[in-house]
Amino acid sequence: MLYRGMSHTIREKQKLLARVRRIRGQVEAIERALEGEAGCEPVMHLIAGARGAMAGLMAEVVEDHVREHLVDAERHPGALNKEAAEQLLGVVRSYLK
Repeated sequence: MLYRGMSHTIREKQKLLARVRRIRGQVEAIERALEGEAGCEPVMHLIAGARGAMAGLMAEVVEDHVREHLVDAERHPGALNKEAAEQLLGVVRSYLK
């Protein structure tokens, strides 16, 4: 399903793509470690790093979405309370770290 309302994501396209490429590199490192029969501990560290990077990417996209679509009163009359949205984003950031 194509979500057409992500113009802000398009503006941040290069930054997001750079993050995705780093994540791809991390996943490839996990694959190499498994192929090379690395020990459990190094593999778990690689997985944790990739998970953290993916969570960071999700947090960034969620934050951009909230700022663009839910709290921009100029573009969206009746937008959510900006202060409440900032508090929610703080919780989301903490959860996804």
